[in-house]
Amino acid sequence: MIRVVVVDDERLFREGIVSLVGAADDLDVVGTAENGRQGVEVVLAHRPDVVLMDMQMPVMNGIEATREIRRSMPEVEVVILTNFQYDEYVVPALRAGAAGYLLKDSTVSEVHQGIRAAAAGEAMLSPAVTRHLLDSLGPAMSTRQAAARAKVGTLSERERDVVGMVATGLSNAEIARALFMAEPTVKTHLTHAMVKLGVSNRTQAAILGHDAGLPDDPATT
Repeated sequence: MIRVVVVDDERLFREGIVSLVGAADDLDVVGTAENGRQGVEVVLAHRPDVVLMDMQMPVMNGIEATREIRRSMPEVEVVILTNFQYDEYVVPALRAGAAGYLLKDSTVSEVHQGIRAAAAGEAMLSPAVTRHLLDSLGPAMSTRQAAARAKVGTLSERERDVVGMVATGLSNAEIARALFMAEPTVKTHLTHAMVKLGVSNRTQAAILGHDAGLPDDPATT
């Protein structure tokens, strides 16, 4: 069972999400909270696998709560579930350590998939969020590119290959098939790469890889 905590300040929506998540045979809601600060406390008490986190809440917002959870409990993954799809929300949330970013108009299946992906160390972004994210990474890239390329330069060839494929949105299984290696080997390369890059999850690795121009920019090879 994948243990889930739901954090949202709207009671009706929170209770609805609890019912929808609990309807899946492999998902179990072990706690809820109505603001970010309470969310951190509930997560600390229950140590779930995944947190579904709203963005705008009183006391502490979703970005601050995500950052605190990832700092103190890095084994707990956070999936943002919100109405806000703009880059001023998406990028800070992902850089705070969120493993996924879903919109509240997502289907029940997409929410279930997002939770399962996060628990498996994968990432899932709503298509609209992906478009906004890629658009936001376009302007004023030079500083980020230089920093990202310097970090990517510390990777081995295989680690760089894996990060480049993560940046294109491929799963570990798809990367394993493309590189003709076992999936556990992909996970090992990705884990080593994340340590070198100074990131805490694959979404942050994907952003950094994109900033560095992976997988197609010859300047990074």
